[in-house]
Amino acid sequence: MPISDRPLIALSSCLAGEKVRYDSAHKRDRWLMNEFSEYVDYASFCPEVGIGLTIPRTPIRLVHKDGDVRVLDVRDPSIDVTDRLRNFAFDTVPKLEGMSGYVFKSKSPSCGLFKVKAYMENGHPSDTPVPGAYAEVLAQELPDLPMEEEGRLCDDMLRENFVNRVFVYHRLLKLKDEGLSAKAIVAFHSRHKYMIMAHSQVAYQSLGQKVANLKGIDLDVFYLEYRRELMAALTQRVKRRQHVNVMQHLTGYLKKAVDKDDKKEILEALDDYKRGDVPLVVPMKLLSHYFRCHPDPYIGDQYYLNPYPSSLKLRNNV
Repeated sequence: MPISDRPLIALSSCLAGEKVRYDSAHKRDRWLMNEFSEYVDYASFCPEVGIGLTIPRTPIRLVHKDGDVRVLDVRDPSIDVTDRLRNFAFDTVPKLEGMSGYVFKSKSPSCGLFKVKAYMENGHPSDTPVPGAYAEVLAQELPDLPMEEEGRLCDDMLRENFVNRVFVYHRLLKLKDEGLSAKAIVAFHSRHKYMIMAHSQVAYQSLGQKVANLKGIDLDVFYLEYRRELMAALTQRVKRRQHVNVMQHLTGYLKKAVDKDDKKEILEALDDYKRGDVPLVVPMKLLSHYFRCHPDPYIGDQYYLNPYPSSLKLRNNV
């Protein structure tokens, strides 16, 4: 099936408003369903219902037992659904082909991606949090796929980073779907050059060298290696000084087009952002304005200035 123009995101069913929780409730996420849904489509999954647990049902929890982490019924610890959840995750992997991200329910013994509360066999809380049984398998099997928990998406930096990765991954899927060629790969990389530079100088240099040597390379193998390194680099948060460094590079393309006062305005905006006096959107908008007035074909193709729909307003608070 061809890749849609809109990213398709996997989502814990309760976050979509489905009443699938143990208490017959839901955990509908307002931002995901009211705002992000304008730009993406969703496919919902509930592993607990998927393995046949009823609604309502007795809660389950993670328990450190015999060197493993098991998922046990709270009231009757002899009921162990660990293997069923893990197997359901393996069965889900092929269903996620063509998707550009996954948002999990935080704190869930099945879907929690990070630091889910676990217990000892004696019933006391453990000091060692672990991922949920289902989410852990998916994270291991699909390391390149952008994944997050809805709780962490309340953090402006993490939200912006996740959305950026979703749209990059979607473009990677489109690249593969439309047919790999050396020319197409070079064009893709070129348009993401400054984005990569902002996230990681190491990846910027490494990926640039690899893309420059595509002759005689198996492009299907290269694509997977490129995707792995690119998506790993994009998980790194971009610090203010890194953004400033990239925007200074972009400013260089304007040096013959703007006068001294215009350049001063840009540099002052960069300094304000570097000090933390203004959010990222301020220097970004200013640069976009000058490039609209003085178009440059190469910069006009860069995703760094417009990585996703600006109406999401994700750079207003970072």
